[in-house]
Amino acid sequence: MERSTWGTRAGFIMAAVGSAVGLGNIWRFPYVAYENGGGAFFIPYLFALLTAGIPILILEFTIGHRYRGSAPLSFFRMSGKKAEWLGWWAMFVSFVISVYYAVIIAWAMRYTLFSFNQAWGEDTEGFLFNDFLQLTVSPGETGGIVWGIFIPLAIVWIITLGILLAGVKKGIEMANRIFIPTLVVIFTIIVIRAVTLEGASLGLEAFFRPNFDAIMDPTVWVAAYGHIFFSLSVAFAIMITYSSYLPKKSDITNNAFITGFANSSFELLAGIGVFAVLGFMATQSGVEVADVASAGVGLAFVVFPAIINEFPGFNGLFGFLFFLSLTLAGLTSLMSITETYVAGFTEKFGISRRKAVAFGGLISILFATQGGLFFLDIADYYINQFGVAAVGLVEVIMVVWILRKAGALQNHANEISDIHLGGWWKFSLGVITPIVLGYMMFGLLRLNIFQQFETETGNYEGYSNMFTLFGGVAVAAGALLFGILFSLGKWHKNYRYYDEHSEHPAREKE
Repeated sequence: MERSTWGTRAGFIMAAVGSAVGLGNIWRFPYVAYENGGGAFFIPYLFALLTAGIPILILEFTIGHRYRGSAPLSFFRMSGKKAEWLGWWAMFVSFVISVYYAVIIAWAMRYTLFSFNQAWGEDTEGFLFNDFLQLTVSPGETGGIVWGIFIPLAIVWIITLGILLAGVKKGIEMANRIFIPTLVVIFTIIVIRAVTLEGASLGLEAFFRPNFDAIMDPTVWVAAYGHIFFSLSVAFAIMITYSSYLPKKSDITNNAFITGFANSSFELLAGIGVFAVLGFMATQSGVEVADVASAGVGLAFVVFPAIINEFPGFNGLFGFLFFLSLTLAGLTSLMSITETYVAGFTEKFGISRRKAVAFGGLISILFATQGGLFFLDIADYYINQFGVAAVGLVEVIMVVWILRKAGALQNHANEISDIHLGGWWKFSLGVITPIVLGYMMFGLLRLNIFQQFETETGNYEGYSNMFTLFGGVAVAAGALLFGILFSLGKWHKNYRYYDEHSEHPAREKE
């Protein structure tokens, strides 16, 4: 069957940027930069972008464009069954992330409404955990469904389903053409308001003040590579899937550079906005910026509501814009993550897009229960620590050193791109990236071994052995196991054959 394509180059770039720009850009990057040298962090950050982020983007764009399929199908067409499992592994990692990521978007959607009258009250932490999440059960217990989360979660999945059913051009591309400019405009308004607040300069000074001693610390460089890796949505099977919808004549390397630098530009904008507001909070509270700086769920749903309470005016409007920006950033990422397994299931088994999305939606209900936060926390920790980084490490080693496909992919990209790849690209993929990711994996394993002595149970966050095993370890290991199992079956007849010289390769031998 004829493969869908993007309507325009700009449409593809917006979709790729939309996938890269997510919640982590807003609530993770500013804190990572602040903790790792402030302004000096941008040196290892830029180096990591040019030697890992963009090279892997080019690799995945080229794989998808050349082999014209989802990640599992592209790896299958690259080297048969011995590579297909890698695509499924990446796809199942994305599947796990999608089912809990949707719930965080549902939180942001609900907080968008709470903003109008600051319904969270003065105790923003108590409101989040007790009133909103209704976290009244122990880790590993589900409790009942929290309807205040379930309803917006259903809306999130309905929106995602509607976009994906409309297809690549009329669905994903059109949605990103609306969401991405809207997100940039909204966040620009937030930043402009934030930098005019009393104490904003203190926050910006803390964010940009360079600590050049920090860049001599290897852990800072690892933090830079780690953030770039997760930020650009590489090794999630996303960019392979998205690039498979590119027309035959597409400038792959330029697209990768534009995507990478656009993502970094938004992160810088987010850092300015977040730390300007944190400077205001520190001034109002009479404390140091370090005392209010945080990341993740706590920053978005505890610290920011507390800050909004202190605003000198237009509290509701600022809160509305901030949580709307989280919602939009989340949706652009969710649709890309979901498209990876929708494409994979459709191509391998002929499953309809509606059923594939519905399957993800049903699983995500687990995270809308009273114990949902615990399941989300441990699944997020293990799938990110031992899923994404591991897939990336295996991917570059497999493609460059085992399958020896770097040369062929380089030639393919150079044939259609203005910027030609040279020794920098191969060296980055074949040497720098494996060393850094290998060091990261070693560090993660060592950290988890140390936790055996640092926590009461020896597990992440002190969770019980049973909950850690089935809620975390089994989830990360299951992504790999299912990846191997799903690679054993035959492909649907429409995708069984391949001729790389054909615009519609699946139809060549039917």
